[in-house]
This record gives sequence, C-alpha cells and structure tokens, in this order.
Amino acid sequence: MAAALKRAYLAVYNWAVFFGWAQVLYYAVTTLLQTGHQDVYAAVQRPLQLAQTAAVLEIIHGLVGLVRSPVSATLPQIGSRLFVTWGILWSFPETRTHMLVSSLVISWSVTEIIRYSFFGTKELLGSAPSWLLWLRYSSFLIMYPTGISSELGLIYIALQYIKASGKYSLRLPNTWNYSFDYFYASIMVLLIYVPGSPHMYTYMLGQRKKALSKSKTM
Repeated sequence: MAAALKRAYLAVYNWAVFFGWAQVLYYAVTTLLQTGHQDVYAAVQRPLQLAQTAAVLEIIHGLVGLVRSPVSATLPQIGSRLFVTWGILWSFPETRTHMLVSSLVISWSVTEIIRYSFFGTKELLGSAPSWLLWLRYSSFLIMYPTGISSELGLIYIALQYIKASGKYSLRLPNTWNYSFDYFYASIMVLLIYVPGSPHMYTYMLGQRKKALSKSKTM
C-alpha cells in the first residue's frame, strides 16, 4: 500500500511539473517568434517561478528517501537555479529583457520536460521507452552548457544593478552587528560555478554511461 501511494504521489508530482515546464517552453518559443526576446520573461514569469520552485520538493524527496537521487547532486543544481530565478531575474528587472533569458528558459524547459516525463512514465508504467531514456541521459550534452552559460551571463549582467541598488545588503552599524554584501555574495556564486559546472557535467556523463550501458544489457 505504501509503495503504491509513493508511486502515485511521484507520478502526480512529475507530471504536474512537466506541464508547468511545457507551458514555459510554449510561451517562450511563441513570444520569441512573435515579438522578440525582450518579451520572453514577461510571458513565462509565473509558470517559470512555479515550476522551478516546485523543484525544492526534490530535495525533500531525497532527504526522506522517496527517491534515490543523492541530495549532494540535487541541491547545487536546484540552488543555483533558484538563485537565478528569484535572486537575479525576479529581483533585478533590468536583466529580464536580455537575450540570455530566452536561451536560459528554453534550455531549462527542454531539459525538464524530458526529465519529468521520463520519471513520470517510470512511475506510471514501471519503465520508460528506450528513446526517452536516451533523451533523458543525452539532452544535457547540449542543454547543460547552454543553460549554465546563460545562468553565468545573467548573474554577471546583474552585478552592476546589484552594486548600484544595494539590495539585500546589510550595512554596519546595525542591531545585529553583522554585515552582508549581496554584490560580493553574487561574485562568490559566480566563482563556485567554475569548479562546480565541470564537476556536475562529469557526474552526468558518468550517469549517462551507467544508464545507457545498463539499458543495453536488458
């Protein structure tokens, strides 16, 4: 009974988020073709925020043992995306009309549409077709570099606005006798991408090799 409830919950979760990302991709592509990249963020803002924030549940899934994905791999990916979604795009409107927003949301949404449909199908049917398995473990070869490049570019573009606004920074003196500079914190995030991105890409290559070789022996 517990196993059936677990599979039902995960199926509903995966397909719900799948439809959220499908909406993001549809709005992004149609807006890009009709009016241009400067209007893409306005078109996708709400579904993007909902779909990306829903990924926080994946960290919880890993912590409580609902899924086997290691939290150490899930947390950095979700954390960086939430930072870009809320800490950059939502917080600094000046970044929203840049062309990198289009490459960002298309890279993210294509990746997530494939990933959530893969896991949703597995939860519903017990397995996924070979073509979907291949897409799940191959699409990142292109989508990860384009997505990461877009994230890095948007954070870098935002730095001037972060510094000028002083937003989210805490200056001394204050009641807590503590200072925090969001500008330098954002630079630290950029620096973390330098070792973090190749490490994650290598990890995904390993996962791809393992998953595709396993499928050949079945």
